Amino acid sequence: DAGSSVEEMEFNWDEYLEDTGATAAPHGSFKHVDTSLQNGFAPGMKLEVAVKSDQNTYWVATIITTCGQLLLLRYDGYGEDRKADFWCDILTADLHPIGWCQQNKKILKVPEGIKDKIPDQEEFLQRVLKGACSAPANLLEGLHRGKNPLDLIAPGSRLELQNIRDSLEAWIVNVVENVGGRLKLRYEGLEDLDKFDQWLFYLDPFLHQVGWAAQHGYSLQPPSAIRSLRSEADWQEILKKVKEEEEESSVPTDLFKDKPVIGVHSFSEGMKLEAVDPMAPFVISPATVLKVYNDKYFLIEMDDLRPERAGGQRYVCHINSAGIFPVQWSLKNGLHLSPPPGYPGQDFDWADYLKQCGAEAAPQSCFPLLTSDHGFKENMKLEAVNPVDPEEVCIATVIKLKDSYLWLQLEGSKKPVPECIVSVESMNIFPVGWCETNGYQLRPPRKAIVNKQKKIAVVQPEKQILSSRTVHDGLKNQELNSSDSVVINGKYCCPKIYFNHRCFSGPYLNKGRIAELPQSVGPGNCVLVLKEVLTLLINAAYKPSRVLRELQLDEEAAWHGHGETLKAKYKGKSYRATVEVVRTADRVADFCRKTCIKLECCPNLFGPQMVLDKCSENCSVLTKTKYTHYYGKRKNKRIGRPPGGHSNMEVAMKKPNKRRKRRKHFFVHKKKRSSTSVDNTPAGSPQGSGAEDEDDQDESELSHSLAQDRDKRKRKLRTFSFSDDENKPPSPKDIKMEVAEKLQLDSNPLEWSVADVVRFLKSTDCAPLARIFLDQEIDGQALLLLTLPTVQECMDLKLGPAIKLCHHIERVKLAFYQQFAN
Repeated sequence: DAGSSVEEMEFNWDEYLEDTGATAAPHGSFKHVDTSLQNGFAPGMKLEVAVKSDQNTYWVATIITTCGQLLLLRYDGYGEDRKADFWCDILTADLHPIGWCQQNKKILKVPEGIKDKIPDQEEFLQRVLKGACSAPANLLEGLHRGKNPLDLIAPGSRLELQNIRDSLEAWIVNVVENVGGRLKLRYEGLEDLDKFDQWLFYLDPFLHQVGWAAQHGYSLQPPSAIRSLRSEADWQEILKKVKEEEEESSVPTDLFKDKPVIGVHSFSEGMKLEAVDPMAPFVISPATVLKVYNDKYFLIEMDDLRPERAGGQRYVCHINSAGIFPVQWSLKNGLHLSPPPGYPGQDFDWADYLKQCGAEAAPQSCFPLLTSDHGFKENMKLEAVNPVDPEEVCIATVIKLKDSYLWLQLEGSKKPVPECIVSVESMNIFPVGWCETNGYQLRPPRKAIVNKQKKIAVVQPEKQILSSRTVHDGLKNQELNSSDSVVINGKYCCPKIYFNHRCFSGPYLNKGRIAELPQSVGPGNCVLVLKEVLTLLINAAYKPSRVLRELQLDEEAAWHGHGETLKAKYKGKSYRATVEVVRTADRVADFCRKTCIKLECCPNLFGPQMVLDKCSENCSVLTKTKYTHYYGKRKNKRIGRPPGGHSNMEVAMKKPNKRRKRRKHFFVHKKKRSSTSVDNTPAGSPQGSGAEDEDDQDESELSHSLAQDRDKRKRKLRTFSFSDDENKPPSPKDIKMEVAEKLQLDSNPLEWSVADVVRFLKSTDCAPLARIFLDQEIDGQALLLLTLPTVQECMDLKLGPAIKLCHHIERVKLAFYQQFAN
């Protein structure tokens, strides 16, 4: 109801992580999620793009990075110069594969900006296109244009699923639901019967496109669990129907090109090993290779010695199957091995057991090498599928790690679940925020930290070009949320952020700790990815609290993005401050570069571009003095104080046994956990030896300024000046405008072109703003959709000019309703 205000308790990951003191598992550790976000384009691919200054000509461009349906491109000829990089939308931009111009008799012409660098166009094209990889034509043209390949697996699509319990048979399954690549599958022929539904990630090795079974010589028949539900004639009729409709329900074959390749195994029948039952992955137990089908697949049976049982759980495996280990693996890793049911006594001994069974242990060479290089650590949080109830995705905590395996404690499941054993490459684990991003219900913990929010229907557009097409398409295709990055087809947006370890790390960051950082973070939600990047940098500092001060939001500075609370720990104290991060992919590169310069390190130290051999900034040959003089900030202010007025940091003592409220704009100092804190700062570090005294002095001074700081923050608007002339502070005379006489329009505003809108604005006292409307291509339809919040957010205007502009927009709206609306 319009007048109701329903209050709903919502789980909030940020609140929860803060309250538990835990960290989120890094996004880069979930390879299957990373793969699912790829759009078929890859950095380095080339394509032919219309030249902006002359739409009748084209030039070759290289993909720098991808982000949903957005591509960051650079015209060939600019070399390493990033200044002319530009984003374009696959759906709307004039993009074509290499060779399209020649086939369609279009002109390839060097853009004006690099004309001097390319004296011989033909020779240049022959050189850069030799051995080049063209962007796929099917992704640039036709029905699949601009679509994430994953979106092609729609409800109603058909696939083939191998039977993992009995033998190498397969049967057709229907896609009931696609949640970010996690598919709810129903056997063909069961219609509305959901009892046998399964959830699998689309890259699962046992899931294939229709036709796979026939192609590889496997029988296509329903599994024994459902075979009795229909007669043999019915199943054959179902199969006939599927073949007739194969073309309209099929999924593109290249969608499975990133599936793990199954190698050749060397197991033999009768071999013993240790295994985790995938249906109940809570313990490690002895198991036997019951049958070998071929050089790729074999059948494992969990040992069960009870006389009344004909055998234990069986399932088909391959060389890369998770949860199979050599004999004695548990003992070597200090883990408990559960004896098989019916085994006399609790002290299981492999030597005696092998002797009793007359069996041999599978040699170590049968098993793939396990790795511990995965990014997971104890107490990290993630989201994981409940193996007992695959409908549930729960909050999970890493309790223990051994090689490539995690022991997870699930929280919030309907029924208590023991610790689950999963591989780090499992496709049933996901990064923090995955459920929210894909619109799936995450099971919150029973004693959840919740964020009370009123449900209010608000349409708040993202900051983007406001042509009428953009506005209408945006409202039609997606709900935009001002706290998220631009979401393309419901997917993440931010590209990968690379840490370029060879680059100069500057006076604040510890070179050794920088070298230990992961190679990359993301892709993902812009705010979450950048927050993770900044947290890693803070933790890699000589003095994390000081780097946090450098990054904190300056109240006097322009506001460009989104405020996030970051934390730092130093010498037994915890600090918090509000740090600004950008929300849209087109600002990520600039944000990273400016942050690097703020920290007086190489502008390429981290960002969406990987430095392979030599840094374009040539930072390796510069001394610290020269480098910081060239890139860094000359500080006359005392170290530890933020530029421009009071800090947004707060120092406070945490009261025991009382939940701390989240403060978006304060820097909090927690109670010391120990009186014997150790200073890990290296002697002679660039910070100097006296900085900690200044830190303590700052804390004392800052605590006195909280009241003034809070009042000032309430009054201050986080807006960005477009220019000094256009956005100078309005006088009371400017704001208190007299109501102008009623506007009479000669034509319908819905039919106004961009030029008509500009012409109208130039006739008002908002004439200096006309060029914004011209740059953002705002026509009459878009003009009528503008409101005060939209103008402030999307045009970066201060309150005075925004009110003045909206006054004229409202006059146009009123005239439209009175003169033209039916």
